[in-house]
Amino acid sequence: MKYLGFDFNPKKVIDNPSDGELRRVALAQDGMITQFGNLAVITRVRNRSAKFTEIKDSELSQGDHELLSQVFDHIKTREMIQLDRTMCMTEEYKVPCRIYVCSEFARLPLMWGNTLFPAEGKEPVMTTIVVPDWPERKVWVFPSHGLTIILGSDYKGEIKKSMLRMIMYIYKKKNMLGLHAGAKIIRVKKNGPLKDTGFLFFGLSGTGKTSLSCHSHWLKYPEGVTIRQDDVVILRPDGSCIGTEDSYYVKTDGLEPHSQPLLYAAAISPRAILENVFVKSDTGEVDFFDQTLTSNGRCMVKRFDVAFTDDRIDLDRIDAIVFITRRYDIVPPVARLSAGWGAATFMLGESIETSAGDPTQAGRTLRVVGTNPFIIGSEAEEGNIFLDILKKNPNIKCYMLNTGWVGDQDKGVKISVYDSAKIIEMIARDEISWKQDDFWGYEVPTNIPEIDISRFDLDNFYSREQQEMMNTKFKEDRLNWLLRFPELDKSIVNVME
Repeated sequence: MKYLGFDFNPKKVIDNPSDGELRRVALAQDGMITQFGNLAVITRVRNRSAKFTEIKDSELSQGDHELLSQVFDHIKTREMIQLDRTMCMTEEYKVPCRIYVCSEFARLPLMWGNTLFPAEGKEPVMTTIVVPDWPERKVWVFPSHGLTIILGSDYKGEIKKSMLRMIMYIYKKKNMLGLHAGAKIIRVKKNGPLKDTGFLFFGLSGTGKTSLSCHSHWLKYPEGVTIRQDDVVILRPDGSCIGTEDSYYVKTDGLEPHSQPLLYAAAISPRAILENVFVKSDTGEVDFFDQTLTSNGRCMVKRFDVAFTDDRIDLDRIDAIVFITRRYDIVPPVARLSAGWGAATFMLGESIETSAGDPTQAGRTLRVVGTNPFIIGSEAEEGNIFLDILKKNPNIKCYMLNTGWVGDQDKGVKISVYDSAKIIEMIARDEISWKQDDFWGYEVPTNIPEIDISRFDLDNFYSREQQEMMNTKFKEDRLNWLLRFPELDKSIVNVME
C-alpha cells in the first residue's frame, strides 16, 4: 500500500480489534478504573496541535519529503492498529474512515472507534496515520488525498478533528457547509399547542457549545428536548443538516449534576472514557473540579448514554441558529440578528481562546471564521454559502449568545449556564421582547421571562462616554476583520456601516 508515493508497510497490522480487546489493552497499558467503573486515561499532549498543523495541497518541499520518508521508514519498524469506521448515518452521506495508530496507544483507537459508526466493509475515503511518540509534534493534512498524518500527539481530539476536518472539505466541494456546531430540537408550548424548534449552536471548544446542545432546559413532559449532535454537522441548501458522530466529547472542568445533569449522568456511565480528568490513584475517586492535569479535561460519552437522544443524528429543519461567543465587555447576553448580521457574525467568529485550543493563550480574544478552526480552502466562500442558505430559508432566525461576562471580570457580572439555558428556552417559546440597538442595528432584549436582565445593563459598569468609545472601537475592529476577505458578499460587510 502507498500513501503520497511512499510505501506503507508496518512491521505488523492488528486488523480491527474488538472494542473489548482495545479496552482491555488500554487498561493494561496506561489506564485505570474509576469509582464509576469507567476507564480513565492520561495523555502527554492535552490539547489540539493547531499551531503545528499544516494544510498541504501542493507539491511537497524537499524538507517535507525527507521528513515523510523518515516517518514511513519508521513505520516499517512498528506494530500498528488498523480500525475502520463510518461517519454519518444517512445512506447517501456515509463516508468510510480508517485510522492507523501505533499499538502502544490502544486507548486512541478505542476512543475514536466509539466516536463513529460501525464499518461497512468499504475502502476508506479518509485515512489518518498516527505516530504519537514521534519526537516532533506535527499534523499534516492532505485534502486531495483524504489523508492526515499526526506526529507527536497522543490526544484523542486530534484524531477526531482530522476526520471532521476532512468531511467538511468533502461536502464543501458539493456546495454544502460543514459546521462546527451542535444540533437539537426543543419542544415547548407556543401559543397553546406544542411546537418543535430546531436549533444549531456554533461555538469554539470550551465556550459552552456542548453544554447547551446537551442541556434539558429543565423542561417537563410533554415539553422537552431531543439532542442530536454536539460538534459537527453538514448544512444542506434546504436548511436541514446531517449529523456525523455517535458520541460526544465533553469538556469536564466543573462538571456537576445541578447545572449539567445530562452530561454528568453520561460521564459517570461505565461506557464513558475520561481523558486527563483527575482521578485518585488509590480510590479511583473522580474530581471534575481539580485542574491539576489540565483545564481541558475531557470525557468521551456514548450518544445513547445522554438522556433525550433518539435513534437519529440529523435535523430535518433548522429554525434557530445560535452563535455562542465568550466575551468580557459590552456584548449583551443575547441579540437577534438579520440574515446579513447572521452571516457577518459567522465570519466574525468572535470568542476567546480556551485551553482546548492553545492553553498558553487561554483568555485572549480571537476571531475564527464560523468558530471553526478546521476550514480548508476559502473562508469567504463559506460566508457567502452561509448567507445564501439563510436567504433561501427565511424561517431560520439567527442569534448571538454571550456566555462570558457583561462588563469585565473585575466589575462586571457573569452570564451563568442558567441564564443561557433560559434564554434559549425563551427563544423557542418566542417570549423575549426585543428592541433595535441604535448603534449596531441588531435587536437586544427588553424583557426575558425568568431572568432579571437589569443585571446586564451596561450603565451598571460603564459611563455613556465609555460605552460610545468601546462601541466605536469594536465596530472598527469588526469592519477591519471583514475587509480581510475581498471575495465576501458586500451585503455582509455593509451591516457594519
